[in-house]
Amino acid sequence: MYTRLGLLIIIFTTNTLAQPTAKRDAAGPRSGPLYNLSIVLEDPRADLDSLTASGYNITSVDGNVATLMATAEELLWLGADGYDITHADPVPAPAAKRGGKGLGVYHSYATLTSDLQEYALAHPSICTLESIGQSVLGREIWAMKITDKPNKEEFEPEFKYVSTMHGDEPVGTEMCLYFIDRLLNDYGADSRITSLVNKTEIWIVPLMNPDGLEANSRFNDEGLDLNRNFPAWPAGFDGTIFDGGTLDTEGRAPETQRVMEWSADNSFVLSANFHAGALIVNYPYDDDGKGSGVEAPAPDDTLFRDLALRYSASNTPMFTDSLPPSPGGIINGSFWYEITGGMQDWNYRFLGCNDLTIELSPNKIPNENQLDDLWLDNEESMLAYAEAVHIGIKGIVKDRNTNGPLYAQILVKDNPQPVFTDPDKGDYHRLLLPGTYTIKISAPGYKQKRIKDVVVSAGSAVTINAKLRPLPLKTDVNGDGKTNSVDIQRAVSALLTNLNDATCDVDGNGRVEVSDLQLIVSSVG
Repeated sequence: MYTRLGLLIIIFTTNTLAQPTAKRDAAGPRSGPLYNLSIVLEDPRADLDSLTASGYNITSVDGNVATLMATAEELLWLGADGYDITHADPVPAPAAKRGGKGLGVYHSYATLTSDLQEYALAHPSICTLESIGQSVLGREIWAMKITDKPNKEEFEPEFKYVSTMHGDEPVGTEMCLYFIDRLLNDYGADSRITSLVNKTEIWIVPLMNPDGLEANSRFNDEGLDLNRNFPAWPAGFDGTIFDGGTLDTEGRAPETQRVMEWSADNSFVLSANFHAGALIVNYPYDDDGKGSGVEAPAPDDTLFRDLALRYSASNTPMFTDSLPPSPGGIINGSFWYEITGGMQDWNYRFLGCNDLTIELSPNKIPNENQLDDLWLDNEESMLAYAEAVHIGIKGIVKDRNTNGPLYAQILVKDNPQPVFTDPDKGDYHRLLLPGTYTIKISAPGYKQKRIKDVVVSAGSAVTINAKLRPLPLKTDVNGDGKTNSVDIQRAVSALLTNLNDATCDVDGNGRVEVSDLQLIVSSVG
């Protein structure tokens, strides 16, 4: 236990540590002894913005008290800056190896792997177990897919739960196992479960940070916070996945890279990631440049609030006893405290996937004898949230001439946030609340389709299919009546100097790309 006075004594008698001269990255890496500490915020908004700008790793905020994960060096810097540090507890070494099997116990990586493999062997008709890649130390990041036809691409929405990005928050891993057990063992016997599995492609990643779990560490083996390690807005975004934005995995933690690649390879509609250390549902944006303590609403803010309440409303402790000031157990991420590089903002901004961050327990590692009760608190919430993937509108977008599926974008009037079809089937699933909407469906090289007066009711999504008509390719970019080497040269110049040259945007997707040059070349002669 350190007091502020004790910290100041240490600071004034230590000459080996200098004040930081440059902004650090909240993601890390961090090494050496680590401390869980609480500090009193005299001016919460200003102090949180200062801590964020300085690159400290804030883990929670409750009123005017912030908790941080800090190195010994950072602990001294905070004291020197005059923060009132109420306690600073060294992060303990890993406890005795966890090794439970079954439900109601904490798993190790090995026993989790064993249990997942046993589930997959026992239920091969409705689930598959896949590794989406490996951690720093070579442990598999397991993803379980549960649906009625796991080896077939169907016209159904894709949903995911991801847990334990922070290895010292294992309670989410156990809730995911309860959820897996419920889906697999009640399929065919419970009509609600059977319907959900039949109509949904459900993915569950119970443990994103296996090395952190084994080390009882928030961070991965490189000392990185995975929920500060995704591309950060605005610098990390040069568009969406649909319009050619960069995936930007280079230099990130391998666990982050694998989850990014896996997410981009699928067409997730709705997702959530599980944490612990608070009891609340956090919805986007976490970072919109407004700073901590200020609402940063996403274009789908009303929808996000509804989705968050679908989770919290059935969880009595969360709904009634969550952090103030957050009635109903939900809070806007930036209003709580701003973070950069979080998963939920990246999923939404880049992939068009609605994502929430769910804090399951004020205690990061509740006693094992509390796990059954925690499942009772979260069971209905996890089911209700997954079922929300079926609200709004859905449909299949095809080429009018060939009847083949199209990779298309769906926009709702007065809402700039797009969603995209799954290119394999051409199906889309746009979550919307009851109301009347105008939607626009577009794809590069096709005439846009506008559909007015789409009525969405409570309950299952309304089906709106569309067939788009191909536009004639305008390969004669200089307008002289023929396609030749002059057009090729013009396109090359645009690729090098002006990607916004509309005359060279042959396929009409809003930017000049190599594919436009290829279309021009193929039309010559």
